[in-house]
Amino acid sequence: MPILWGTHYTPDELRRKTGAMAQIAGIYLSELSEGKARGLRTAEVHTGSGFRFQVFLDRALDIGAAEFGGIPIAWLSPSLSAPEFYDPQGTAWDRTWGGGWMSTCGLTHFGQPEIDQGEQLGTHGRIAHLRAEKTWVREEWVDDDYLLQLGGQTRQMAPFAEHLLLTRTITTKLGSSSLLVEDVVTNEGFRPTPHMLLYHCNFGFPVVSPDSELLLNCESTRPRDAAAAAGSGQERRFEEPDPDYPEQVFFHLPKTGVDGLVRAAIVNRTLNFGAFVRYRAAELPRFAEWKMMGASDYVVALEPANQWETPRSQLREEGKLRYLAPGESVHYRLELGVLSGADAIAKFESDMTAFAE
Repeated sequence: MPILWGTHYTPDELRRKTGAMAQIAGIYLSELSEGKARGLRTAEVHTGSGFRFQVFLDRALDIGAAEFGGIPIAWLSPSLSAPEFYDPQGTAWDRTWGGGWMSTCGLTHFGQPEIDQGEQLGTHGRIAHLRAEKTWVREEWVDDDYLLQLGGQTRQMAPFAEHLLLTRTITTKLGSSSLLVEDVVTNEGFRPTPHMLLYHCNFGFPVVSPDSELLLNCESTRPRDAAAAAGSGQERRFEEPDPDYPEQVFFHLPKTGVDGLVRAAIVNRTLNFGAFVRYRAAELPRFAEWKMMGASDYVVALEPANQWETPRSQLREEGKLRYLAPGESVHYRLELGVLSGADAIAKFESDMTAFAE
């Protein structure tokens, strides 16, 4: 039964008090009309709790802007572009990315550009710049819950190359302050195919601020390089924006709860507001933190992944590269949500302890 404005409502009560459920919550399809993003199909999801988020149907159903009660959650960039502007070479991915709360990186490679077995691999792979197909929307009462759901399929393939299918379902409900992403990646080809996947979950101001901290139970943390090593010991706190800040990446080894989940959040202690990611560790055993305290580029990404951010060629040589056999599928579950108020933050911290092994 949904809670709205501190009150429980039955489905019948809400039907009687509204002309349509769209008065309170719903999924609204639209299309962007300006600049390089023109023509990009989107879905705006409102849950009625003050939680709103944007889904890019033409970018693998990734999550764009998000807010709760008017407070923004995600980091956004004006570089957002429609898929036809995608340049797969080198670091050109950044010129058409747009930030957003969750960007999918993969499906056969993520990380820095490289050449592996003669194939040029650009930053973070292709999947986030591919249009979904067979998209659908569902809004209906299921028992006492009003379900808000959308999904679709995104195909990454080429003749003589990989043929991977990403089937994504995004679910929330009336009164909710979180969303669930459920993905299935299937090798529809006839050869074993490398499979690398990372969820680039991007948190911006005011979730990220000098008053904020990263909440994460982990066994160990190591810096990616010398730039990150210079910031070791400060990976859980965030500085003021600095135009000369060099990006820092930290590889954390999270502790998995007895329920099989990893929990991480960024919380602004002054605002008593934050946002979290919670995911199943069995398929996503790796976790990175991208800390970028640049002016304008002021963002922290929490990044569950199925591999370390290691060059694919190196993973192959070391025998650590993940492959999908012909017809094989792998399932992923990841939840993104809001922590609003001291009680919600305290409960999240309590859960981190209660479920810890």
